[in-house]
Formats: sequence, structure tokens, C-alpha cells
Amino acid sequence: MNSCRKGARGEQELAALLRAEGFEIDRGGTTSFGTVPDLSGLPGVHIEVKRREKLNVMEAMQQAIADAARFKDGAPALFHRRNRAPWLVTMLFTDWIRFYKEAHK
Repeated sequence: MNSCRKGARGEQELAALLRAEGFEIDRGGTTSFGTVPDLSGLPGVHIEVKRREKLNVMEAMQQAIADAARFKDGAPALFHRRNRAPWLVTMLFTDWIRFYKEAHK
């Protein structure tokens, strides 16, 4: 139960940060159990949210990759953080470099 609440708080927190940056973010909700993405509203990006002290990044990224392919909503991106730490974003290099090059044309 605690992990579900912590996950929901993480999704709410990240959604608020992204909304503050001007994005219209929708939450899938904690009871969706993978039927919809954790968050949606970043064009071209599949958002996978993890709020854990100990995170297996490779395992979480594999989930993001699989879900991005299933939902067809963009490049997989893992947004994650520990307690009292900043949010981090993990992406595949090929996706990151594509975004970077596109932004700097």
C-alpha cells in the first residue's frame, strides 16, 4: 500500500512540475494498472514515473520501452527520483540525440 501511495504522490508531483512548465499533463491514475500511461501530455514522449529509494534503472527502462511501444505515444523516458533528491530523466541515447539535434537545428 505504501508503494502505491508513494507512486501516486510521485506522479502527482511530476505532473505539477510539468504543468508549471506549461504542459497539459493527464494522470493515468493509480488504479489503471498499466492500462494507460502514468502521465501523458509531453508530445513525442512516453512518461514512465518511478519514485523509489532503490531503483533498478535497467528494469524500469525496459518497462518504459515496452509501454512506449504498446501505447505508441513517443520515445520512452524514465522520470525518477529518491527522497530529497531532484528529478532525473533517463532516455535511450538514440532518442536523446534525436531530440537534441531537432532542438538545435
